[in-house]
Amino acid sequence: MLKGLKNKTEYVKSKYDRVAPFYDFYELFAEILFFKRWRKLAVSKLKGSKVLEVGAGTGKNFPYYPRDLKALATDISEKMIERAEKRAAKLNLPIKLEKMDAQRLLLKENSFDSALSTFVFCSVPDPVKGLKEIKRVLKKDGVAVFLEHVRPSGFLGKIFDFLNPFIYRATGVNINRDTVRNIQKAGFKIVEDRNLLLGIFKLITAKPS
Repeated sequence: MLKGLKNKTEYVKSKYDRVAPFYDFYELFAEILFFKRWRKLAVSKLKGSKVLEVGAGTGKNFPYYPRDLKALATDISEKMIERAEKRAAKLNLPIKLEKMDAQRLLLKENSFDSALSTFVFCSVPDPVKGLKEIKRVLKKDGVAVFLEHVRPSGFLGKIFDFLNPFIYRATGVNINRDTVRNIQKAGFKIVEDRNLLLGIFKLITAKPS
């Protein structure tokens, strides 16, 4: 097992750099069946015009952005950023993209009206640290929106626990994160905790407490 936050972060980055060329194809079925609808719902929860997207990946949320949104999109993977830039250009959206680690956002505090992340905090090595960074850069009356897959309850959760080391080794993704609790530990107040599918996928809206 990898030790040290830096090593874990580099490991995850390398996984996403490697998968970037076929990432959209890899998730195509789930995107059509579920994710597309959920992304649109998540974006609809944003408020204000100045938005930070953490872990933007290839820019799959961009098609649902309002035209007047002033968005900064970040990702730790250069290869993902390259593809997100192409998508933003194709959509003619003035989105600024920067390579940035969610655990160390090089941004001023109290800067954004809203923050968005979709399927991100399953792979951030120190999720609470990353969530605290989002809280730091949000305005005091801001809102954070998370679309995440999490550890389900009951026997299914135990299966996820068993499979997690193998999934992580292959992809850098953890499938047994308690993201709702991590959001609370980071100092957010949960406004909405909405189950989307089998207790595995959730839409979470939170505000700095």
